[in-house]
Amino acid sequence: MIIDGKEIAAKIETALKREVDSLKLNMITPSLTLLQVGEDKASESYARNITREADKIGIYVEHYKIPFEVNEKDLIREVEKLNERKNINGILLELPLPPHINKNAIIEAVFLEKDIDGFHPANMGKLLEGAPAFIPATAQSVLETIKSVVPFIEGQHAVVVGRSNIVGKPTALLLLNENATVTICHSRTRNLQAITRTADILVVSIGRPMMIDKSYVKNGAIVIDVGINKIEGKIVGDVNFNDVYDIAGWLTPVPGGIGLLTTLMLLKNTIKAAKIQNNIP
Repeated sequence: MIIDGKEIAAKIETALKREVDSLKLNMITPSLTLLQVGEDKASESYARNITREADKIGIYVEHYKIPFEVNEKDLIREVEKLNERKNINGILLELPLPPHINKNAIIEAVFLEKDIDGFHPANMGKLLEGAPAFIPATAQSVLETIKSVVPFIEGQHAVVVGRSNIVGKPTALLLLNENATVTICHSRTRNLQAITRTADILVVSIGRPMMIDKSYVKNGAIVIDVGINKIEGKIVGDVNFNDVYDIAGWLTPVPGGIGLLTTLMLLKNTIKAAKIQNNIP
């Protein structure tokens, strides 16, 4: 069965719009600033997608573009200005940053209550404790997708291929918090196929186009493809969709899967930030 990202997204979008409408009755409009450094085309596209989706839901968005040449101290000052603004609930730092900027220093400059990406070390620590304030959006999308087909994950063996701070590690922690038995694999893992074939839930985020074929997949497994790769003008995932289709129990397509939900999870975090900052349960 193909997991329809559009169907899941439509349900989430409706629920988020209802929350925003309720907040506006109390004169609160959730608000978000996108902070982009340079003219990266992927960042531009990402900002357009977020703005378009936010408009549908009723969230206010500002898009700040800062020259590529900005130094680290001045960029931190810009973040601090946004921290102080009461009419901005969330700050989204678009990555990657220029090589002369220390990414971690900028992430740590964002106030915890405005860190809708969930990348601040303190928020990551709360995720480790099982009580996160904001969950990284892609990891949250993965969990939402899995729960759309298997509401109870407890006791299942989940294998996460990839250990990035953006996807792999937070996804593994979320699954662990759901009482799954979790294995993390990466580029140095030995006998990768033998491990992934034991997975009831297989999450793949490795940045290698169509690497995972049916030889990696247990019959009937849920396979979540987080990869986004461009080959000859086409977007493909890290999973060979056509090869895995006949053996997987559930499978996400690329495009049309996890990517559709990630933006919505950022907006969900923006709404949560607005509630926290206005002392609304």
